[in-house]
Amino acid sequence: MEKVKITQIPNGITIVTEKLTHVKSFSLGFWFNVGSRNETSENNGISHFIEHMLFKGTKHRSAKKIAEEIESLGGYLNAFTSKEHTCFYGRGMSQHIEKTFEVIADMIQYPLFRPSDISKESSVVIDELYDIEDNPEELIFDKFESNIFSGSSLGLPIIGTEKNLKKFRQSDLFKYKDENYRLNNLFIVASGFVNHEDIVQYTKKYFKNSKKEKAKKSAEQFINNSFNISNDLYIYKETQQSHIIIGGTTYGYNDKRRIGVSVLSHILGEGSSSRLFQLVREKNGIAYQINTFLNSFYDISTFGVYFSTNDKYVEKAMNLVYSEFKKLMTKIVSEWELTKAKEYLIGNILMSLESTTNRMIRVGQSMIYFNRVKPINEIIKQIEKVTKEDILELSNQLFEEDKLKRVILSSKNLLLQKVA
Repeated sequence: MEKVKITQIPNGITIVTEKLTHVKSFSLGFWFNVGSRNETSENNGISHFIEHMLFKGTKHRSAKKIAEEIESLGGYLNAFTSKEHTCFYGRGMSQHIEKTFEVIADMIQYPLFRPSDISKESSVVIDELYDIEDNPEELIFDKFESNIFSGSSLGLPIIGTEKNLKKFRQSDLFKYKDENYRLNNLFIVASGFVNHEDIVQYTKKYFKNSKKEKAKKSAEQFINNSFNISNDLYIYKETQQSHIIIGGTTYGYNDKRRIGVSVLSHILGEGSSSRLFQLVREKNGIAYQINTFLNSFYDISTFGVYFSTNDKYVEKAMNLVYSEFKKLMTKIVSEWELTKAKEYLIGNILMSLESTTNRMIRVGQSMIYFNRVKPINEIIKQIEKVTKEDILELSNQLFEEDKLKRVILSSKNLLLQKVA
């Protein structure tokens, strides 16, 4: 990571580049530290909706021209919104990076938010919402986080609600954008065959505003949110299988112990050699998919197990999951199993670095959550430091019965009795 350079210019924009000499392409991301966690129930979904609307035309380009100018050069434009940040990014050959930069800068600074486009795009996003509703594997995670983070903006779905999507107006979008998409809330991140000074000059050239605004760039703005006490949740849905999550909350990006939870997650349910995959799928044959997850935010994460199974096997599958929880709480893992999980995790990290987009995303998230680019070697050392005793201690923290909440999505009237 010695090739990473960071510059903050007077208007507050931070430019971060990672030069890779072995590629001929680039990934360029414009990151704002704003997402659905900044919203309220009244405007929930507006961050994601603005992400869509920035592609619908500017003072200088139509929506078609935005797409054509990049694609005619063999490039690609896209964006994503999370609960804590939004990223607009492009990929292309290195000789076309200035044009990609100019187009994204134009989209961010000069959107039109035409009422006719708002009306059409709200229908598009509502269709996207319906797609989520029709996909139990995706819907159950939204419901899990809404339940476990009840009473907090962190529990709001990124996509918003149909009611809100139908009521957004041009004035709402401009107001929210002006409040949140400020220049000193912006990281411009490039990875690939790029020149740092070129990106700095493009930033000065295409962002004319030289005034430094007052706004927080750090993810620390979210810390110390409070949540309501949640209960188990049953969702009736016409499905062929029952979908289940058993999980709770744990350490966020701001806590080094999160690395240990990640190793624990790999031991328990990530990969086909993990405990749950071998026990529930291979040995008992009662689930096609079963895996653990660690979904992290600045100050908190969700951690748990997701699986789907035939309705008649729900109780058996749950008992098997809880049995593995108990084993991890009472018996220290072997050195071989711990090493295998660490190597799996490190291998995934290193292989992901073969993609310039993955590298750009890693750098962007690192700047948002740590205000620096964490070297890969530092992350690997943190993983290697996790001990068997750490796994035992974390297991006893995470798998306490009163800390685990269950969400069951099923077409059957399954009782949420406590599982032994």
